[in-house]
Amino acid sequence: MIDRRVFVIVIDSCGCGYAPDAAAFGDEGANTLKTIALSGKLNVPVMKQMGLFNIDGCDYIDGTDKPNGCYARLTERSMGKDTTIGHWEIAGIVSESPLPTYPDGFPAEVIEEFEKQTGRKALCNKPYSGTEVIKDYGDEHIKTGALIVYTSADSVFQIAAHEDIVPVEKLYEYCEIARKILVGKHGVGRVIARPFIGESGNYTRTPRRHDFSLVPPQVTMMDALIKAGYDTYGVGKIYDIFAGKGINHTVRTENNADGMNKTLEFQKEDFKGLCFVNLVDTDMIYGHRRDIEGYAKAVSEVDAALKTFTERMRDDDILMITADHGCDPGYKGTDHTREMVPLLVYGKNIRAGVNLGTRGSYADIAATILDIFGIKGETEGESFWEAVK
Repeated sequence: MIDRRVFVIVIDSCGCGYAPDAAAFGDEGANTLKTIALSGKLNVPVMKQMGLFNIDGCDYIDGTDKPNGCYARLTERSMGKDTTIGHWEIAGIVSESPLPTYPDGFPAEVIEEFEKQTGRKALCNKPYSGTEVIKDYGDEHIKTGALIVYTSADSVFQIAAHEDIVPVEKLYEYCEIARKILVGKHGVGRVIARPFIGESGNYTRTPRRHDFSLVPPQVTMMDALIKAGYDTYGVGKIYDIFAGKGINHTVRTENNADGMNKTLEFQKEDFKGLCFVNLVDTDMIYGHRRDIEGYAKAVSEVDAALKTFTERMRDDDILMITADHGCDPGYKGTDHTREMVPLLVYGKNIRAGVNLGTRGSYADIAATILDIFGIKGETEGESFWEAVK
C-alpha cells in the first residue's frame, strides 16, 4: 500500500465562471468567485498563493508570480448543477441525465402514498425558500401536526417539522419512508429533514438537518479505495451525499468552522487514503440568500483555517480544494448557477506553479486520486498526476 493521505475540501457552490453550456441552464454570465472577489470583502492569501487567481479566466484579481500550488478550472460533464450531481462527478461518476425536479410540486401519487405511510397530511407541496416556508406554514403545522413538504430548483424532497411536534428521530423516520417512495422516475437526489424550533413569528431552523440521498449508481473513488484497503473519511454532508457508500469513517458538522476543526482533527490521525470534506455554509446560508458580503467572509474564514491546515501537512500529504457547482450571490434568482469550478492542488512534495488549464470534467479529481494510490480505470475522468508529481 502507498503511505499517503489526500484531503479534498469542497467549498460548496464556489464556482469560478459560467460553463460553456450555461445558457441552456439560464445561467450565462454567472460567476460566483468573481462576485465575491470584487466585493472587497474577500481575503484569501493562502488560496491566492496556491494559484487561485492564476486560474484561466480568474484574472479580475492579480494572481501571484510564484504559485506554490497547481491550479485549474473544471467543467462539469453531468447534466445538473446541484450538490449530489456535483459531488458524484468529483468522485468519478458522470450523470448523463438530470435528476427529476418538481417546479409545480410533487404529483398526487407521491403525496398520497407519503401521507398514507406516515399517517400525517402534507402542507405546501411546492418550491419554497426554507426560511419562508416555516414562516408561512409553521403555525398550521403546529396546529394540525401536518408535515411541511416542499422542494426547490434542485432535485429534493424536503420535510420541515417543529421539534416539539415531531421529534427529530421521528422526522428522520418520515424521511426514510419518503426515500423508499422516491425511486425510479421520481428518484430525487435527496430527501432532506428540516427540523425547526421557536414560536409563531420567530421560527428558526436547527443544525439537525439530515440528507437521505440516492445510492450512487456506479463505482466512486471511495469504493475503489476501500476495495484496495485504504481508509475513506467523510466530513460534513459527504456521508449523506453518497448514502454512506464508500465512506468508512464519518463526522457531522454544525458549520464551516466546525468542519475545518474536525478536518484538523482527522489530520492528526495516522491513516492511508482519502479525507473528503464538504463546507456547506457558502451555499446554504449565503449563496441561496444572495448575501455577497457574507459569502466572501465565509470563504475568507475557510482560507484562515487553511493556513493552520497547510502548516500541519506531512511531507507526502496532498490537498485539493474545489467546488461542486456555482451559486452566484450577485446573480438573478436564488438557484444554483451552472459554472466551472476552481481546483487547487498543494503538497510539500508536488510540483508548484503548474497550470493544468481548463479541464473536461470534475471527475479528473477522482481519476487523479486513484492514480496517486496506483489504482486505474475504476472511474470516469483523466488523471493529471503525472503533470504535478
